[in-house]
Amino acid sequence: MSGLDLNDLIHNPSPRCACMLVLDTSGSMDGAPIAELNDGLRRLLAALKEDEVASFSVELGIVTTGSGVARQELALTGVNALDSLPQLGASGGTPLGEAVKLALDALEVRKEQYRSTGVPYFQPWLIIISDGSPGDSWTSVAERSHGMSSHRKLVCLPVGVSGADMGVLAAFSSKGAKPLEGLKFAEFFEWLSASMGRVSASNSTAATVQLPSTDPWSCA
Repeated sequence: MSGLDLNDLIHNPSPRCACMLVLDTSGSMDGAPIAELNDGLRRLLAALKEDEVASFSVELGIVTTGSGVARQELALTGVNALDSLPQLGASGGTPLGEAVKLALDALEVRKEQYRSTGVPYFQPWLIIISDGSPGDSWTSVAERSHGMSSHRKLVCLPVGVSGADMGVLAAFSSKGAKPLEGLKFAEFFEWLSASMGRVSASNSTAATVQLPSTDPWSCA
C-alpha cells in the first residue's frame, strides 16, 4: 500500500498525527543496538495498533541512514494499514542531514494533502535517533527543523544513543536533545506510543497540545 494514499484520507476522516522516524542505521549500530532498535519498533507498532484511536490517527514513516545513504524505508502510512515495520540492518556512514531533509519534505507533502482534503491534523512529529554525528552537510536542515520546532510547526525530538554528538543533535530542535542511556529503545518507544496515543485522543488539534511535564522524555 502506498503511504500517501488520498483515498484513506477521504474514507478515514480522523484527525491525523504524522510521525517520521529518522533512524541511524550506520555501521556503529551493528549488533545489539540494531537488534534492540528493531525490537523497539515492533513494540511501537503493536502498542499503537492496540489503541483504537491512535490506530486510525497516527501515521508512521521511516527514513534511515544505512550504507551511507539516506533512504525512505516507509512512506507515511496509517498504523491501521500496517502489519509490520521494515527490518533494519546496520552498515556504512551517517548522512543524517540528508535523512532529516527527506523526513521534513515528506511531512510537508503530507500536511498539504491534509489541507487539500480537509482532514484536521496535529503538529507532525520528527524523531531523530543517532549514536554518532552526521557524516554529511547538516547545518541548513538543522536550522530548518529548529525553526519549525520553535514556531510550533513540528514536535522534534532528537535522541542520542551512547556516543552521539548531543550538541549536534540539539541543533535540530528548539527543545534540545535527549540522551538514551544504554539500550533502552523499548522504554523509549513505549513512551512514544503512549504519548502519541494521548495526543490522538485530544479534543484539540491546536499547536498548544502539550505532553505532561512529568514525562521523562517530554519535549513539551
